[in-house]
Amino acid sequence: MRDVILGSEAVASGALTRGQLRWNYRPIFPDVHVPRDTVLKVRERTLGAWLWSGRRGVVTGRAAAALHGAQWVDDSAPIELIHPNCHPPRGIITRRERVGQDEVVEVHGIAVTTPQRTAFDLGRFLPRGAAVAHLDDLARAAALTPNDVLPLAIRYKGARGVRRFKTAIDFMDPGSESPKETWLRMLLIDAGFPRPQTQIPVLDDEGYPFAYLDMGWEHIMVAVEYDGNHHLADPIQYRKDIRRLEKIHRKGWIDVRVVKGDRAAEILNRVRAAWAYREAEARAVKRAC
Repeated sequence: MRDVILGSEAVASGALTRGQLRWNYRPIFPDVHVPRDTVLKVRERTLGAWLWSGRRGVVTGRAAAALHGAQWVDDSAPIELIHPNCHPPRGIITRRERVGQDEVVEVHGIAVTTPQRTAFDLGRFLPRGAAVAHLDDLARAAALTPNDVLPLAIRYKGARGVRRFKTAIDFMDPGSESPKETWLRMLLIDAGFPRPQTQIPVLDDEGYPFAYLDMGWEHIMVAVEYDGNHHLADPIQYRKDIRRLEKIHRKGWIDVRVVKGDRAAEILNRVRAAWAYREAEARAVKRAC
């Protein structure tokens, strides 16, 4: 990240001539340059945005989540700063916000909101689906719980987006392992299913877990799992997945598998069918008794 420089500083210090800056570097923000062959990632863009702010901004939102270890932040995501400049360049979002000293930490020399304040801002300023996905990701990376973050809603009672934050934080679940799993979980909740448990262990005959189900309802033994594309490119993993699924079925689970391209209505119909099957089983057992 240290290849991100302020052009004016580099020239003033004698580290570069104006010609070297022009020919060997390219601008990403006003006066912020990187070597021409640099492949920009979110961390380089974050440092660039902070330098653009005169080193006075505080990084928050998705960029802060990435600096705290979150994995699902797109490299092209805008960099959000708590900073009074209301005219940021393209790719930077600034907000004039109050932020407490106890809500700021230093990461790689950059002022960044704490995981708690980062979660608070994610929940306030992103649409619910995106907010929950990023909160899930941050919760896994920073071991956050809603109770860690909710005090900020009291501290900033009446601030913009607090109501939206309270909705999003209620759905935060560190058991989600991909944005698609978060999407699938929210699809089920919005359709009226009870909130599914995530990362459900399935035990072998000796009582040791051999699988963890993405999500589902342990009391009726119905699971819903999202299959990524990894098994398609890896025949060994594909065979392991088949053996795993066979063992899960032998343990009595109904495992509804979801793949890319499945429509929401189809997914919900399959899950409803699994629930109906279990309910019919329960009625049959009751009659038999």
